Amino acid sequence: MLDIFNLKERAFGLDISDKSVKIINLKQKKDCLLLGSYGEKAIPLGVVDAGIIKNEEALTRSIKEVCKNIKGDKLNARMVVASLPEEKSFLQVIQMPKINDDDLPKAVRYEAVNYIPMPIDEMCLDFNVVKPLFNHLNHIDILLVAFPKDIVQSYVGAIRGAGLIPVALEVESQAITRAITQNDLAAMPVLIIELGATRTSFIIHSGYSVRFTSSISLSAGRFTEIIANSINVDLESAEKLKTEYGLMNHSNKYGKLIFESLTPQLHELVDQIKSHIRYYQSHSDHEHLLTNGQGISKIVLCGGGANLLGLVEYLNRELLIPVEIGNPWVNILKDNPINIPELSYKESIGYVTALGLALRGIKQLGSMI
Repeated sequence: MLDIFNLKERAFGLDISDKSVKIINLKQKKDCLLLGSYGEKAIPLGVVDAGIIKNEEALTRSIKEVCKNIKGDKLNARMVVASLPEEKSFLQVIQMPKINDDDLPKAVRYEAVNYIPMPIDEMCLDFNVVKPLFNHLNHIDILLVAFPKDIVQSYVGAIRGAGLIPVALEVESQAITRAITQNDLAAMPVLIIELGATRTSFIIHSGYSVRFTSSISLSAGRFTEIIANSINVDLESAEKLKTEYGLMNHSNKYGKLIFESLTPQLHELVDQIKSHIRYYQSHSDHEHLLTNGQGISKIVLCGGGANLLGLVEYLNRELLIPVEIGNPWVNILKDNPINIPELSYKESIGYVTALGLALRGIKQLGSMI
């Protein structure tokens, strides 16, 4: 297991995905946090595929370039908190009897064999004790997180190759909920949906912890490809049309074509949301959160695809559950303004993972991998 359990210096957030690397560096000013610097660099096609690094040297070059061409304050820090791919993670909340803190690591590792479908010796394993929402449990809940060692080592290698020091690595869902959920607390279960460039992630946060995660291939990037093929334009033009017309302007030629071309994917997205909600609610009795039988209280959208005009209204209408776009600054900026001068709100919703990682770095929180 990596010896990266204590952050001795403040670190910036580094989000690595299949298509880009993103950086957020926060700074402290008196009693509040501010955006210090940020940046994004596209990764050449095939360098990272479904979370697996295929070309470590090429990824290292992209990391170096985004650090060199940073916007805002000069980036002097070398310490980073980096993301690990959601689709390669194992994350589950398990129950264990209350035992002495000194005995807990060994007991968790012994118990993990019953949950992780791979040999423990091949995994990087870590855990957190989940703080109960109410002090009423006769056991402890443990958030168990595991990654294949070869995946972790490849990410560490690419980061170190760029001259950076990975002081902590964590699954994307944990970073996202840290950014989106105020004070990391959801008194009622919340479904967070990250609409990314290559996949859509479903994250259920309840109490003080992530409870369930899942990913599907449906993505914002796929929406753009479908529009491009339907209207016979290139991807850049399709992205501009998607941003301008979205799902709202049916009276316009392009608006109507966009809505009609995306309708099958929108139906699939709704079906997937319903399916994930049903699964969670049929397996959530062990949480003991005193929710009085109520299920998901609301849906929060994030990721670049959340900016699709009309998507919130469409999902509200189809799901009959409150839907909103998340605020990734809720735990950062004191007054929570809608727009940040250096980074617009629309842009920042695509930086949600990097913002969550940066929050961990500046608050010097303990490690999860």
